[in-house]
Amino acid sequence: MTELILSLDVLDRKRAVEIAEAASPCIDAVKIGYPLVLAAGLGIARDLGGLGLPLIADFKVADIPNTNRLICEQVFAAGFDAVIAHGFTGTDAARACVAAAHDSGGACYVVVEMSHPGATEFFHGGTAERLANLAVDCRADGIIAPATRPDRISVLREIVGSKAIYSPGVGAQGGDPEIVARLVDGIIVGRSIYEAPDPAVAAREFARIRR
Repeated sequence: MTELILSLDVLDRKRAVEIAEAASPCIDAVKIGYPLVLAAGLGIARDLGGLGLPLIADFKVADIPNTNRLICEQVFAAGFDAVIAHGFTGTDAARACVAAAHDSGGACYVVVEMSHPGATEFFHGGTAERLANLAVDCRADGIIAPATRPDRISVLREIVGSKAIYSPGVGAQGGDPEIVARLVDGIIVGRSIYEAPDPAVAAREFARIRR
């Protein structure tokens, strides 16, 4: 089944919980990044814990190994189920994130290519492929690859095999959910759900890709 993951980048704790609750029957996980955590604190994980959905900390962790470990330990102690990390800081740094995740019974996903236009300035010329190989070598649970460039997903799939691929960029950034859903394990949707007049209805429409 292709999963639908809600990217919850709102700034108000109460509104975040309301949106997640409304969308919860139609989604498979909630991804929380810095905007919401900086506004509401790591305790937002407890607020959303009652939904019974996996919570992904999209912190794109990118520091030296020891700092990465400390960040990830805090993430999982707060109640998150997975963390997203960058791989460009090197194998040792990525391995620290993966080890901390696995020690806590959680998962770690490595960003190998981002979805915005500017990403092509650096995630090209084989860089994304190298990062995908790094994710495999580090025993990461999966990778993050762009819904805005489905052709790149196909290339990266050849490298990571059966590892999970979660793909942001659907909706507001222009990624086509029907096309991307056939290539990945989960699509990540944010603004097209949480900015919709009725997030529950919007989530239901995107949930058609869950098959």
